[in-house]
Amino acid sequence: MPLPMIATPQPEFYHSKSIIVIHPGSLNLRIGRASDLNPITVLHAIARRRYPYGEVYRDSFLPPRVDNQSQEIEEARLSVSHTLQSCLQSDGRRRYATPPQQIAAFNRRSHAEVLANSGGEWIKPEGDIVIGNDILRMNIDEHFNIHFPYRRGDFNIHTGPGGSITSIVADLEAIWIYVLQTYLNIEKKELPNYKAVLIIPDVYNRTHLRELVTLLLINMGFSGCFLVQDHVAATFGSGLSYACVVDVGDQKTSVSCVEDGICHPNTRVRLDYGGADITQVFYWLLQKCAFPYKTCSDANKLDTMLLRKLKEDFCHVNLDICGSLEKTFILKQPQKPVLQYTIQVGDECIVAPLSLFSPELFGITGSKTVCTQKRSTGDPEDPHDENYLRETRRKGMKENLEPSADLLGDPYLEQAGGGNNVNDDDIVVDAIDIAPANSDRDFIVNPGQILGLDQAVLQSIDRCPNEDLKRKMYGCILVVGGGMKFSGIGTWLQNRISLQIPYLYRAEQLDIITNPRDMDPAMAAWKGASIISCLETAHELWITANEWEKYGVRILRERAPFTW
Repeated sequence: MPLPMIATPQPEFYHSKSIIVIHPGSLNLRIGRASDLNPITVLHAIARRRYPYGEVYRDSFLPPRVDNQSQEIEEARLSVSHTLQSCLQSDGRRRYATPPQQIAAFNRRSHAEVLANSGGEWIKPEGDIVIGNDILRMNIDEHFNIHFPYRRGDFNIHTGPGGSITSIVADLEAIWIYVLQTYLNIEKKELPNYKAVLIIPDVYNRTHLRELVTLLLINMGFSGCFLVQDHVAATFGSGLSYACVVDVGDQKTSVSCVEDGICHPNTRVRLDYGGADITQVFYWLLQKCAFPYKTCSDANKLDTMLLRKLKEDFCHVNLDICGSLEKTFILKQPQKPVLQYTIQVGDECIVAPLSLFSPELFGITGSKTVCTQKRSTGDPEDPHDENYLRETRRKGMKENLEPSADLLGDPYLEQAGGGNNVNDDDIVVDAIDIAPANSDRDFIVNPGQILGLDQAVLQSIDRCPNEDLKRKMYGCILVVGGGMKFSGIGTWLQNRISLQIPYLYRAEQLDIITNPRDMDPAMAAWKGASIISCLETAHELWITANEWEKYGVRILRERAPFTW
């Protein structure tokens, strides 16, 4: 009797099992094999036991409030409320709102219902380090300092304990190895059998990237790695060849225009606000309506996670929902009774998400900066960097395209077009690089104001290099990240941009994609990076430890799938 046919697994299947995709964030870390359907999501934090009489340091779980701008914030809240009152429902009727005083009167009469005697016990740390979600179940009285390696989408560098780049890299190594061992059953000694794909911000710091590649290849021992920008990965994960990507994370919002796997440098902008700032705005609005959980504090880590959940469960931008609604939530914390609260909420649930478009409300968490991708200022490890190439090309153009003698015979420069074969094509390509007229101008922010999301999108698209690309970007705006998951907010963004879109592009169909391929938008970048890592062309991107030790950052200029 012949044996039944057995399907032979594709080599790519085995290959994808040996690739680890890492997406670090300010709040969560997403990590998993490229073959996994979804990544593991854990709190991206580490708690280290404090030395006796050592300095106390704890990173906050929500951006702390500042109280010196209360008048401006109240004016911004009233402005959004008045805008909502002038809106219409889908059936054409005018919206109505329940007065906050009426909601506050209900909430003051609301009393907690006891569901159980205790919400469990605190964990007892056995060693000197606690990582990930266990930090939430650790008593604040334990002598531990808490560190988040990332803040506002970048390294959390500060002057306190654990605030140096060296300390941050050590924290990242401890967290990532722990998660690999605990959740993926991969020991550190097995990492030479694996490769790593690291998702980096679209607005990146070259020094930080160098440290991260050294961490992956030298400290952790992966056999190879490559870096991919989060917006490029998001377009791959969403099945799009081009898009204006709007990525709203927990503590940052970034916008850039991506076309055919290239994130145009001039269009990139990162704003210092995100889902956590919306949470703080929502908490402030709840307090104005007599929030019945009186001892709630944004300094208590479990309370901050509760507030995030209330924001995710209650907030929306559905204009058909008017008046007040009764909501319930359960408060469960170790060594305290389990309580259930019933509260009323009104337009506060809409005002909080709309702070993305009225960012004066974000003044509640302090001043905000606007970060753009800056040109390299030079790197001593890479003498033939982009500045060197640009200057030698300018010199060559001035000398009637006679090649400079010190360019001859350099393999890196010959690849980049700096050797003997200087021709008209080189001049045309480099003209984009040389001309600073449009490329280095900053995003426009009025003095004392914060750049709103719709303005960031409009200015990002306006910085695209040609009219055709601008037209394409207005036709496809992709919203990803975990900080903007509110029903109806895509329609609001579409309306805001439609009102301000330049006349030249108003004939275009404005398309806002908020749930690409019906997946969680927070997973889009991780999914895209796992797809990229399994492509046939990905073998050209991998950097090995030997190559990194031999060439250093120069190899990033040759291999990185973005302009180094």
